[in-house]
Amino acid sequence: MGKKLTVEQEEIKYFIDKIVKDEENRCATVQGWAFNTKTKEPVELYLLGKEAAGVQFKRDFRIDVNNKYSLPDDAKVGFIIEFDERTYGEKLKLKLKDGNNVAITPINLKKNYDYLKRPNLFNARRLAGVTTRTVGYFSRNGLKNTIRKIKFELKYKNQENYDFWIDVHEDFDKKKISEEINKFTYNPKVSIVMPVYNVEERWLRACIDSVLNQYYQNWELCIADDHSSDPHIKPLLEEYQQLDTRIKVVYRTENGHISEASNSALAIATGEFVGLLDNDDTLAEFALYEVVKLLNESPEADLIYSDEDKLSEDNVRSQPFFKTDWAPDILLATNYICHFGVYRKTIIDEIGGFRKGYEGAQDYDLVLRFTEKTDKIFHLQKILYHWRMISNSTAVNPDSKGYAFEAGLKSLEDALERRGIKGTVTHGAFPGVYDIEYEIYNDGLVSVIIPTRDNAVDLKACIDSIFEKTLYQKFEIIVADNGSEKEETFKLFEYYRKKYPNQFKVIRIDIPFNFSQINNLAVKEAQGEYLLFLNNDITVITKGWMKRMVSFAQQDHIGAVGAKLYYPDNTIQHAGVLLGMGGVAGHGHCGYPRGDYGYFGKLVTNNNYSSVTAACMMVKRADFDLVNGFEEKLTVAFNDVDFCLKLYEAGKFNVWLHNVELYHYESKSRGAEDTYAKYKRFSSEIKFMKDHWLKYIKDDPYYNKNLTRVDGNYAICVDIVGYVKGKSLEDTENNI
Repeated sequence: MGKKLTVEQEEIKYFIDKIVKDEENRCATVQGWAFNTKTKEPVELYLLGKEAAGVQFKRDFRIDVNNKYSLPDDAKVGFIIEFDERTYGEKLKLKLKDGNNVAITPINLKKNYDYLKRPNLFNARRLAGVTTRTVGYFSRNGLKNTIRKIKFELKYKNQENYDFWIDVHEDFDKKKISEEINKFTYNPKVSIVMPVYNVEERWLRACIDSVLNQYYQNWELCIADDHSSDPHIKPLLEEYQQLDTRIKVVYRTENGHISEASNSALAIATGEFVGLLDNDDTLAEFALYEVVKLLNESPEADLIYSDEDKLSEDNVRSQPFFKTDWAPDILLATNYICHFGVYRKTIIDEIGGFRKGYEGAQDYDLVLRFTEKTDKIFHLQKILYHWRMISNSTAVNPDSKGYAFEAGLKSLEDALERRGIKGTVTHGAFPGVYDIEYEIYNDGLVSVIIPTRDNAVDLKACIDSIFEKTLYQKFEIIVADNGSEKEETFKLFEYYRKKYPNQFKVIRIDIPFNFSQINNLAVKEAQGEYLLFLNNDITVITKGWMKRMVSFAQQDHIGAVGAKLYYPDNTIQHAGVLLGMGGVAGHGHCGYPRGDYGYFGKLVTNNNYSSVTAACMMVKRADFDLVNGFEEKLTVAFNDVDFCLKLYEAGKFNVWLHNVELYHYESKSRGAEDTYAKYKRFSSEIKFMKDHWLKYIKDDPYYNKNLTRVDGNYAICVDIVGYVKGKSLEDTENNI
């Protein structure tokens, strides 16, 4: 029902997502979107040959569409058309008009439709670039999962998309930027600190030139040569000193390695802020402009970090890392902040700069100590730093500097000790990521709340797995029975009452199904200091799962704690909720094979997310009460998202744990969302979320705006309206 048009043919782009009917009440709803590709504005809607009687047109935000096509955040390009019995069951034509541009599409109300299908994104031409990365993956995950992985790579991670993204998002007008800089009321000096040691001449020149080429001019480059033995280093540095007085160099008389060299560079820095640059990497020309632009908007910022990518020896950019906003628990799993980091110098001075003995992880150690002194941490969702991939670089071969990862582990151990937190740090799934096992200092009772309606087979599997796989001793199970009728269900209840008289009870809640209300009522019967909400179609995989969840939930800064859920075929069902996905929210990495590392290791590290699913979610009872539990207006969908966002607004960080694994059989007892009444209810819940949480739906702090909202695969979001390297819009869309 969608139509792809080249720019020469039409300016209107549109798509019909759904036609849903209510046979009994003879009414129907059509859902879709349309906009003008030049003005990027919504278009007018008409029905041909029909009067307005019996038809209602409604406008809707479509965050997924706005994101995909780079439309204004407030553009209501979505539409919902409601038909009553006067037009029900007819074949109609929808006219979309904007000025002289017109598009006409048929609507057949005699049928039900669901057009939410995606184009075939498999492209064999991309195979060569993927196969080189599959050998290690195959050894870990087997043939079946490797094939799945290759398909994901081919569909979403192609270099072509990133080249296109660069063309769209980095097409700067230097003159306009210069005019904007001249209007800045705050022009702090930024000291770029760079230790140098025996780097190749071409890389060092490219690095220094990237600083000289900055649009923003109030900078100094503070270089400390760490007693290099290569003869080209000193003449090159002296050449640049003569070229620009803002370049300052100190020559160390002995080699002290990167921490001491960095401190030597810091000692000659006079700027209000310090930016860190490695001697073989480069900055984007607009890097300091973007940093100071943010400081003019938020002068209280103490730490600013950006997104980054990799740069090959022949200057080809790839592997963009689009990061989350400030995420303290991700930082305790890996140094996701990394490059480009700009720090307030007074705090660097306060903490004593870089520490000797942490070489290779000196930046990680610094940022861990720095973020203990401030929460004024800002993230720029722009690629400001290019990390050079050369043969001895960790960007190419993480194993090339194994000592760096030992230093990273030591940095984390120190951080726990400084913060008075007891725990054990171990290396994670690959070099540079870590796991922390926290000791439990508050071993309160856990109330496991399981809503159910019959479905005794799945419920038994769920409860049996809890008792078999739970090492944590202090828990109770509360089954919230919402209208069970089958004898086998009541026999099962009685069986558990007798077997676990002190840990199992059933409360009867005879109300129309309302997930939020059922759980809220069950909480009133709970005795636990922790609440663990669990679907009845869950089975536990990980021994010690509950203990691990308690170890995180006990911490003051943490709100909801979620888990890694699999479909029965061992593919990801839940690995954190991404806002804006599909219009409101969806699951990240859904469908990825078990064992996959995910986007920059997100499937094998503990991560902060705006929300986690209540299919398996733990929270302190005090925090549940703080936000007044689940919103009962959200009877089925998004109640967990709303709940987690309330926690986030209350200052709590929600965490997803990669090493708490369970199977989820996906709402088998409630059926599909396939009736008109369910569709209307779902639409009202979407409206509630947009009315209350639109700012997060538009810009999820834990999901970068440069990543797609169409699917949860962390693919690059590309603007496909217009031409790319001579291709028409239709040619381009077929390749994304």
